[in-house]
Amino acid sequence: MSNDLSVYELVLDASPIVQAVMFLLILASISSWTVIFGKRRVIARSTHQADQFETSFWSGGDLGALYRSIETKGRAGTGMQSMFESGFGEFSRLRQLGSQSEQLLEGARRAMRVAQMREMDRLEKSLSMLATVGSTSPYVGLFGTVWGIMSAFHGLGNVQQATLAAVAPGISEALITTAMGLFAAIPAVVAYNRFADQVSRLELRFDAFLEEFSTILQRHASTRGTAA
Repeated sequence: MSNDLSVYELVLDASPIVQAVMFLLILASISSWTVIFGKRRVIARSTHQADQFETSFWSGGDLGALYRSIETKGRAGTGMQSMFESGFGEFSRLRQLGSQSEQLLEGARRAMRVAQMREMDRLEKSLSMLATVGSTSPYVGLFGTVWGIMSAFHGLGNVQQATLAAVAPGISEALITTAMGLFAAIPAVVAYNRFADQVSRLELRFDAFLEEFSTILQRHASTRGTAA
């Protein structure tokens, strides 16, 4: 490829509209990769914390001791730990107030649901941005391509003889925007599908934990009611 048709020269010689499209696509690509790396760390950490907490929870130890050990750390928990803290804390508070067993379970489940919704909101944050970049970038790139080709053919009206050399630079710069659109869209789509699947799996684990823990709390509430 000659210097006249190098990518660098084509970008510099592109029309302002095409350059604006290229800038938007570069910005979208940088933003999506920033989200990808950040979200990858968040989901990996949440999965690891869920594995660790499940190991502690199902180890057969006293739940009260587990709750106190979590409170002693003084850090706000996430995921299952947050659900456990909220549910067990509300259960204990209502039990001290002398609430009935149905109220104990309902209050604990409500507190766990709120904690779960906060966690899901944290995990799903910025995923919509990846979906937007993945779905719109090809069309933005196509717009730049169409505009560039229109400009190239419009320029033929000012020349005596139409040749391939006259339109090649304009068409080349136009096709670059299509490539940039795909470059921005493909990683965003792949990452979105992967992260959405991982978040859905975590949500299923949270739902399962909520039901299992609710069953345990129900037994505690029934035992208290029988003792009363």
